[in-house]
Amino acid sequence: MPRALITPQRLVDHVRRLGEEHPPLEVGRVDRTVHDARAVRARFGPTIDYMARVELEVERNVLELLVLLPDVDETNRMFYQDVWGPQEVQHGLILDQLQQDLGLTPAEPELSEVSARVRILGALAHLAPVQEVVRLLYYLTGAATERSAVIAYNAMSSGLVEMGEHAIAKTVIAPIKQQEPGHFAFYQMSATAMLQQEVLAPWQLHLARFLRSRSFGLVGANNRAQRADYGGVIVDTGLGDALEDYARDVGRVEARLLWAHRQGAEVPGYVLRALRDSVDLHRERQAAGAS
Repeated sequence: MPRALITPQRLVDHVRRLGEEHPPLEVGRVDRTVHDARAVRARFGPTIDYMARVELEVERNVLELLVLLPDVDETNRMFYQDVWGPQEVQHGLILDQLQQDLGLTPAEPELSEVSARVRILGALAHLAPVQEVVRLLYYLTGAATERSAVIAYNAMSSGLVEMGEHAIAKTVIAPIKQQEPGHFAFYQMSATAMLQQEVLAPWQLHLARFLRSRSFGLVGANNRAQRADYGGVIVDTGLGDALEDYARDVGRVEARLLWAHRQGAEVPGYVLRALRDSVDLHRERQAAGAS
């Protein structure tokens, strides 16, 4: 059955509903009671630190958006200024406070440095036909990022419940993960709308496939050390036990929109390779530390 047509008004309504129904969380209104700080720190300390840093880097993400989409429309501006940005910042502040409660050092987000990859794409984005390609890549990146966050938060929540840490599972992780699917839906709907409206010519879709396969990166993993950190998140949350399923879930939007012409391409190869690379780097670091 074909998907329902996603109109500009439907996107606007979605963004407004997100803002009305999911106001930013407040640090002072969550219960950060921890029964066994040592156990939580040992099992999820690095994961909480990673997630806190990524959520707090929204300020830099907005700078990157301004570079990537110099002619951004009002719907996208409303989404990242009024909904996504304020919500993500509060997620980061709450997680950062939690890790300090656990006796860990505060997160160290990078808030000012725009990557060379983003600057290059931004320079090309000033050309109108290329900006449409970049806009699609932005939506695909957002969808993959939000989906990976939801999966990680679900795994962390289950682990905390198993440990008897119900307060932080219920009042910290659960409210955060409740807001992420709305972000995912915005990116998925926006990317789908571009394909439904045939915004991109065949050569632009070909360019999008080429750039995506060469530029895909894991959220927050901008260097070798951070890729190893991401691998630690995968291992600590148990997601490494079914890595192909994880890759399939993270890449499902682009598999449907970019690679539908390839029969059976359920998992974009670059997604699985990036995940495997991060796990390998994490294990190499562990082995080096143990030797």
